Amino acid sequence: MTTLDATTLALIDDCSRASLQLLERNLTPHGILAASPTEAAVARRYTRIFGRDAAICVMAMCGSGVPALEEGAVASLDALAAQQAANGQIPKYVDPEGLDADFWYLGCIDATLWWLIAVDHVRRHGRVGASHWSGEVEIAIHWLLAQEHQHFRLLQQNEASDWADIMPRSGYVLYTNALWYDVKRRFALDHAEATEHHFNHLFNPFQQDLPEYHRARLMRHYARRGRDDPGLYLSFVNLSFVGNEGDVFGNVLAIQSGLADSAMSQRIVKTIVAARACEPYPVRVVLHPLTREHALWRPYMARHQQNIVHQYHNGGIWPFVGGFWVMALARMGLHELAWPELARLAHVNELGGWRFTEWFHGRTLVPMGMAGQSWNAATFLLARRALQGGDAGW
Repeated sequence: MTTLDATTLALIDDCSRASLQLLERNLTPHGILAASPTEAAVARRYTRIFGRDAAICVMAMCGSGVPALEEGAVASLDALAAQQAANGQIPKYVDPEGLDADFWYLGCIDATLWWLIAVDHVRRHGRVGASHWSGEVEIAIHWLLAQEHQHFRLLQQNEASDWADIMPRSGYVLYTNALWYDVKRRFALDHAEATEHHFNHLFNPFQQDLPEYHRARLMRHYARRGRDDPGLYLSFVNLSFVGNEGDVFGNVLAIQSGLADSAMSQRIVKTIVAARACEPYPVRVVLHPLTREHALWRPYMARHQQNIVHQYHNGGIWPFVGGFWVMALARMGLHELAWPELARLAHVNELGGWRFTEWFHGRTLVPMGMAGQSWNAATFLLARRALQGGDAGW
């Protein structure tokens, strides 16, 4: 199992208790809020039920054995389903009172993906039947299929329209398509093999075999030109330009969803560890932040000075992504590496008196963002569950 000392194991236990308590505090009759309802959180609309945040929390709440959380998992998915668009899209967030639904500036493609993943999880491990939300699931999948390229079988999207909503990733995005493959597996959708094949050829264009499809060959040529193999999947691939900044979350999800084979998974872990992305806390979400001089820089990234180098999605430390990092290590059987990472995750959540800080500056380690972040608590619980082999794991 692990050689952690008694003090460290006690910290992990303390974090588990604090995580469950935070989720209960952030729970409303209509579902789980993204963060604790402080004045700052209210002003920034973090006191909403977010599609992606809530779905991730649902996966930890369901199987927790805490009655209020088990019920809250279903209520969260119900609240999002109630505000589902007529075309099937799940909102970015909904008001806990059911009075408001937001779909972001250029759409929010991953809210629908996360909602579907959470639905499958609750159907398997929760208190609903296998056909619960069947109508909503059907039109949600149809909406996603309308975004799928009919040869690559990968989803297409605008930039800044997923969790990294101030990053210029567009076209075929790694993070989004790792989730899409997971949805396809869970719901036995057609063309999952084609999705897996093109995922591994578009986002990893440095392989020796040449794609048969002529447009795939051309995109591979553009992606490789003037670049060395980074040891990771590219963060996105578009016509003649790609993302080579080192998207940690997208690469971790590629492992977690089963898209990365053993060799690629080991390369990803080696690259992230070599970049010291988990020091002192797991994990920096970008290995090579975009500067103002970079070709991919967008003026909106400097809005409120939020997404500048080593901050926010551009190289900040996000503990909730650290939870997915631990889950991926557990999936690979790397428990001797994963347990100390879980301990560091407990420590970073503890900072500020169990503040559960949203993110930290990637270099100065200054705490940033909202306190009482629900998905920090959720992914810690999921990570520990993955290491312990719990039935209601990912």
